[in-house]
Amino acid sequence: MVSNDFSSDIPNKMSTKIVIAGGFGAGKTTLVGSVSEIPAVTTEAVMTEASVGHDDTSATPQKVTTTVAMDFGRITVDQQLILYMFGTPGQTRFWFMWDDLVRGAVGAVVVVDCRRLADSFEAVDYFETNRRIPYIVALNRFDGQLEYSVEQIREALEIGADVPILDFDARDRSSGGTVLKSLLRYALSTNAAAAPVG
Repeated sequence: MVSNDFSSDIPNKMSTKIVIAGGFGAGKTTLVGSVSEIPAVTTEAVMTEASVGHDDTSATPQKVTTTVAMDFGRITVDQQLILYMFGTPGQTRFWFMWDDLVRGAVGAVVVVDCRRLADSFEAVDYFETNRRIPYIVALNRFDGQLEYSVEQIREALEIGADVPILDFDARDRSSGGTVLKSLLRYALSTNAAAAPVG
């Protein structure tokens, strides 16, 4: 559980948790590392022969490590809010950890590699099925371009019209920051709309 008590000299300091999810090699670890104000904690392990037949590296031949548990980073949004980022492992065989990682999160970013849309189906489906967690989709621009339009991707991944889709570069701090701010705005509006009026 994330504590809301970080500093006695700033009495209203609050924290919140978000999840960075997506398929194998989509850019989750890169996003956490590019925006974190502390050195990101990663659980990267060298890929071995055991991954052959399970992990498709044809679109990412330079990828030699993979997340086996989670990534962790922190960013101070303003004087009152600290954002904690938890990156999920991408391979299906590690998804048993997802339920624990998303517990208590206010929202999630699903990072998508547009060159391999099929690798994103399960991550999108997880949050579509688990509607208590608002999510947005972030299209990672590999090689500086997108293969499809936003609407083509929305249709291919069967994403509802209310879910924001942005394109970004996971390596760029400013671009990643824009994604996180968009998630926070969307989560706030979604939670406000769901709150009972009484």
